[in-house]
Amino acid sequence: MEMRQLRHFVAVVTEGTFTAAARSELIVQSALSTSIRNLERELGADLFDRTGRRVVLTEAGRALLPQARALLAGADAARDAVAAVAGLTAGRVSIGTIQTLTCVDLPGELALFHRRWPGIQVSVRDAPVDELYAGLRAGELDLAYLAPDTAELPEGLVEFASWREELVLITAPGHRLARAGRTLIRDLKQESFIDFRAGTGLETAVRRLATHCGLERRITCDVTQIGMLVALVRAGIGVAFVPRRIGEDAGLPCVRIRQPEPGRAVVLTGRGPRLRNPAAAALVDHLTRCLDESSPDTCRRTTQVAELRTVAPTTPAFES
Repeated sequence: MEMRQLRHFVAVVTEGTFTAAARSELIVQSALSTSIRNLERELGADLFDRTGRRVVLTEAGRALLPQARALLAGADAARDAVAAVAGLTAGRVSIGTIQTLTCVDLPGELALFHRRWPGIQVSVRDAPVDELYAGLRAGELDLAYLAPDTAELPEGLVEFASWREELVLITAPGHRLARAGRTLIRDLKQESFIDFRAGTGLETAVRRLATHCGLERRITCDVTQIGMLVALVRAGIGVAFVPRRIGEDAGLPCVRIRQPEPGRAVVLTGRGPRLRNPAAAALVDHLTRCLDESSPDTCRRTTQVAELRTVAPTTPAFES
């Protein structure tokens, strides 16, 4: 059974004759008659009583009519929905982010995006890096801001933009380093540290820094929330490495480290090589354009928007 056959069937009912129905469907009458006969053959029942001048529905035809109209309406609605998504008057996009994202004002940019595309629903999830990778792998996330723990992203992910964030040491207001402004890694050997639990991008960056510099840290507390980390530092329980913006927003002393200056990479990524969701492509376009305009010295765009054209779904390489 084809939608075309159902449309021809409904046209005959609406127009009252095969001749008028063929005219309304812009086909010859013989083609319409063949279409109806094929439909009757497939259903195993006559749909019209053809004994009079006007066609009359049989019992089978009356039973089919409401179902045929519903199917045709559903098909029209499906076409309209796809057209709306392609035209970005509707759609959904999901984006994940690490808790400690500071290089982008994500709430502000999403507000601007919503003003431009009010019909697109945006879902935001903040989670550790391993959970963001899992969300991308499972197709639960279209995009993610994450701090990768390796130089290369997993196969199947594409990098749309990248940053290098400076990390600073935050301390309690009365700490001995609070007024120093700068210090060396070797001067931190006697400090107690507050850290994120293993598996987060920030913890990985700090651990690698310490290993590279030969610093054996004494971890007093490990946490899962940035708010708790800041509160513990403020209370004087220990010091912590965080992106500079977090320390400044918290009003805590920010001590910069010399030789080497610590930092971490942050990327905006998604399943590739090309996005299959038009709403996701529009969001990447918006986010990378805002980076070009607002912070050219701190980030770089790594994929041109012209490369984000959506394509038909294929089996993704990012499976493990």
